[in-house]
Amino acid sequence: MVQTSALVTECQEILEGIFVLRFHAPEIARNCAPGQFVNIRCGNGCLPLLRRPFSISRVENDAIELIFNVVGQGTTLLSQKRAGETLDVLGPLGVPFKLRGNYEMAILVGGGLGVAPFPFLTSALLHEKKKIQTIIGARSAKHLAERHLLNVRIATDDGSKGFRGTVVDLLKTVVLPEGTKDTKIFGCGPTKMLAALSEFARAKGIDCELSLEGDMACGMGLCQGCPVERADGKKKYSLVCVEGPTFNSNDIVIR
Repeated sequence: MVQTSALVTECQEILEGIFVLRFHAPEIARNCAPGQFVNIRCGNGCLPLLRRPFSISRVENDAIELIFNVVGQGTTLLSQKRAGETLDVLGPLGVPFKLRGNYEMAILVGGGLGVAPFPFLTSALLHEKKKIQTIIGARSAKHLAERHLLNVRIATDDGSKGFRGTVVDLLKTVVLPEGTKDTKIFGCGPTKMLAALSEFARAKGIDCELSLEGDMACGMGLCQGCPVERADGKKKYSLVCVEGPTFNSNDIVIR
């Protein structure tokens, strides 16, 4: 983990209220893995006080790409960054996805901007010679972020594009390979979606790994602001920032 002053090379709005930010951060880019995140100080002054966590979406040479939507003061400031400015970035943080295993098919399931870590994950899975099926969903077609994904199937709440319904509803229509040991699900998105995905994977006996969101102000476990309940074991809670954000769906309780 390093703290660095990263040079912004691009910040553009790709969909309504959704931005892609690209910056030069060699030390982080060379040491990160899919599923990890960075913590960014969004403003130059004391407000907003806390850093904001963002999944690493893509890595290209020494450049890192993030995708985010504007929801408050921090992301508003971040969306206003321009090429040539600098960012105070801390990373890479968190536990990455576990890519290796005997499975042949990886099914990536993302709701909304839960797709953020999937481009980086897709590249890594291709390197591991895994087959990939991607299922993404959003409220409507104008909120779909499909960049740098493979074999994409789409669900929208309003039916404006693809399947009308949730990503988990769409997943249930996908023909899975014979024998669930040949398949692994990677999920990221809203809590309600992850709970439904976890329940589906458990019922089918499919290995499932989830990337959780949390109030990760420090990113290092100091603030204790991102607990997730454990399904069993000696500890009742884990911290998303240091023991996650990736967890096996059987190890945690999502409500």
